[in-house]
Amino acid sequence: MSKVFLPNGMEAVEAEYQTQPIEEYNNPFIQALPKMQDKEGIVRGLLLNQPFNVEERNLDASIRIHILQRIYKVFLPLPIHLEVWRTIDTLIRQGYVARNPYDKEYRRYLNEVGGNIAKKAYEINARSSFTTTASCGLLVGFSGMGKTSCVNRVLSNLPQIICHNYYNGCHFNQLQLTWMRLEAPSSLKSLAIQFFVKTDELLGTNNFKRYMTKNLSTDALLSLMGVVCNNIGLGLLIIDEIQNLNRNSVSQIMGFLTGLINSCGVPILFIGTPASYYIFSNELRIARRVTGNAEIIWNNMDNDNQFKLLLKGIWRYQWTRKPTELTEDMVNLFYHLTQGISDLVVKLFINTQKHAIESGSEEINEGLVNKVAEEQFKFISPMIEAIRSGNEYKINEYEDIRRIDDNIVPNHKDRMDKVSNKNNSSASTLKCLNKNKYKKTELSEDDVRSIIKRGYENNKTEYDALKEAGVIDDMIWVSGETDYV
Repeated sequence: MSKVFLPNGMEAVEAEYQTQPIEEYNNPFIQALPKMQDKEGIVRGLLLNQPFNVEERNLDASIRIHILQRIYKVFLPLPIHLEVWRTIDTLIRQGYVARNPYDKEYRRYLNEVGGNIAKKAYEINARSSFTTTASCGLLVGFSGMGKTSCVNRVLSNLPQIICHNYYNGCHFNQLQLTWMRLEAPSSLKSLAIQFFVKTDELLGTNNFKRYMTKNLSTDALLSLMGVVCNNIGLGLLIIDEIQNLNRNSVSQIMGFLTGLINSCGVPILFIGTPASYYIFSNELRIARRVTGNAEIIWNNMDNDNQFKLLLKGIWRYQWTRKPTELTEDMVNLFYHLTQGISDLVVKLFINTQKHAIESGSEEINEGLVNKVAEEQFKFISPMIEAIRSGNEYKINEYEDIRRIDDNIVPNHKDRMDKVSNKNNSSASTLKCLNKNKYKKTELSEDDVRSIIKRGYENNKTEYDALKEAGVIDDMIWVSGETDYV
């Protein structure tokens, strides 16, 4: 694609249209996007290596300390990264299906919206002529797993601004903004301010001064944001750090964003830590759109081939003068100290090298790795210990590392089934209950009842059995110089 520069200095590309293998994708907004990639193409698009020359190991220590920073820029594609790519790619393309600027019904809808705005009629529920194909995605997982970095890497393969001039021999003067990222807002007004300021920054428009006036209603804000989304051909709105939403405003903001999907056809991708999962467990409007569509749960890695692949990928970037091989014991040690959190793996590797270079030992070994972890991970060691223990009581003290699975958080389908069941007749509900009344339930080994039962078999009290299993923990509260247990 040929690069061009907008009057405000932002870089864009000229649209080059490609015939699509899917009939409904033959739409200028979709045809101007890079072609869809297979698995190998996605891996090539995500992979980001850094320069490495073994002769650099002979450089002065002060120089090699700076070179170590290259490792932070390495990106090694893992299966979950491919899933993120496909999710983003699908959300954008599907969102444009119903927003074909050459479709008569869509043009009629745009004219209707423009007429209503001119009359200052902000009745969003009156817009029944438009059926959206947009949906929303959810990327939620441990802090430090690289969610935002992965999304950034995927988006780097997609031009953010595309300039259209001609389409099929006809004038088509249009700017297309394929994606926009916003931080979780504290209120609807802050969301609107972020949105208008960001569009002005990227495209050199004047939307903030034009639209942001006092005392605008929710319908007015939604209508005005919708007009701008249509004018700039917005492909995807990304809301990052969703766990930081003001809890008093969650319902209102989520209702607003659902309206943006329905009335404007803009897909939304939410990114957050496990602390944000309560939002989607409580907000049926959003949960319904996420369920079975684009929900990615990103827990810490297990000590398996994926973890070994990550460590092996960065291990070759050794600037110590005595490089070491990656052994199985070293893999296990790194996992023990980081519990599969990728950000900690990279930091431990870099800081271990740094310590080896500065001390003159010039070699990575298990003792040094342990020492660096003890010194550098002081603040997060309680969290790592909580994950390592598998004790839910300890883990739940830290919302950002709460592992999400069926045993901790009910999935959307189960929750919606429960909501749906509320509307069933009492007779149907009773029948369902009676049917499952005597259903035998298999208990997992870590179930409290199983632990107590095994304790009885070994002549242990309930307390001793639970404490030995790590379920019971001393609750220590420190105040000044006095400890209360």
